[in-house]
Amino acid sequence: MAPPGSSSPAVELIVGDRTLRISNPDRVYFPARGETKLDLVRYYLSVGDGIVRALRERPTMLHRFPEGVSGEKVHQKRLPRSAPDWVETVRVGFPRFNRYADELCVTELASVIWAVQMSTVEFHPWNSRRSDTERPDEWRIDLDPMPQCDFDRVRRVAQVAHEVLDELGVVGWPKTSGGSGLHIYVRIEPRWGFADVRRAALAFAREVERRSPAEVTTTWWRKDRDPQAVFVDYNQNARDHTIASAYSVRGRPEAPVSTPLTWDEVDGVLPGDCTMATVPARFAALGDLQAGIDDTAYSLETLLEWAARDERAGPADPGDPDEPETLSEGDEQERS
Repeated sequence: MAPPGSSSPAVELIVGDRTLRISNPDRVYFPARGETKLDLVRYYLSVGDGIVRALRERPTMLHRFPEGVSGEKVHQKRLPRSAPDWVETVRVGFPRFNRYADELCVTELASVIWAVQMSTVEFHPWNSRRSDTERPDEWRIDLDPMPQCDFDRVRRVAQVAHEVLDELGVVGWPKTSGGSGLHIYVRIEPRWGFADVRRAALAFAREVERRSPAEVTTTWWRKDRDPQAVFVDYNQNARDHTIASAYSVRGRPEAPVSTPLTWDEVDGVLPGDCTMATVPARFAALGDLQAGIDDTAYSLETLLEWAARDERAGPADPGDPDEPETLSEGDEQERS
């Protein structure tokens, strides 16, 4: 095993119809267990159907760690000019800056492995697809615990969210965040722009808060939130906001994974249960628990009615949906 920063002979792998060269395969990426770049490649190969389903046809930002997760993190939107011709892209614009980026658009597992060769650890897709990047087909419920909030509370809030979804007649697909929270994804009809999807998400968050006011907050400014509450982060549905996909490893020493769950598992899971070391066997036994996520797309009409009701009642929208629209000057770095 090579220490961080050292070199080891490259290896070649066949992924589908592609031959990929993995440089520095023994470089330690995750110091907690000594897992290497090649271990990361093997992990993504083991969950191939799941990671491709999670990323398919979506603009995807890459979180790269050229020296492993103890080193510098590079947020990369633009695909590097050195990318092979077969790696597909989708162009997204950033109107505030009069700029655009050709981002990774995964259509096959080889594209994921190529990105790992380029030192990608985390995959952060948009909630829209290449066919119409301005109309999301995914609504994301991000349950974000504040610093003094324990995970039992996150679980309880997830079940309140589940209750509301059931009443709406909507199927939500839970997963660990790979951090200290939980995510719930919902496929939606791609009929609305980001502003309306965000309005719907805020209306849902406020309904969860009404049902569990002692445990939930929708307060926008972090300094004003109850430090023991769960923030239902509706702004993750704003344009150019991304969160780690299902099956994405996170850039932490223990190599946690954002892992799909069944609803029955939500009350028992611990954040540290799902890692690069444990998820491959879980995937082999259970398959992709989100395999059916694309089967049904739901309408936002009821939630938008709730949003209009809330807006008439007077509570202001506290967030700035345009705030995250940034483009890093470091996007062109290409170390592997």
